[in-house]
Amino acid sequence: MSLKITHKDTEFLIGDTVKINYKIKEKDKERTQAFDGIIIAIKGTGDNKNFLVRKSAADGIYVERIFPISSPWIESIKKLRAPKTTIRRSKLYYLRSPKARKI
Repeated sequence: MSLKITHKDTEFLIGDTVKINYKIKEKDKERTQAFDGIIIAIKGTGDNKNFLVRKSAADGIYVERIFPISSPWIESIKKLRAPKTTIRRSKLYYLRSPKARKI
């Protein structure tokens, strides 16, 4: 149960709102796409560490995506904001429920 990840000497914790720029390859072209959301889970150890980010899409639909921390496709991770209160859970799966409280 890891509570933090480091990417290029920047530390990210559970509950942080982050913006991840990652490369997408389409046929012979590459482009960069941003995915911003809340880190709700970090799993694994060492090079096998993954983190789960949840973002809000249109009309109350949420999208979750798993990113490997050592992926060469991740260009950058930027912390947009930290949670207002101290997070005392290792997984924030309670944010999935419709009556979830805000962080």
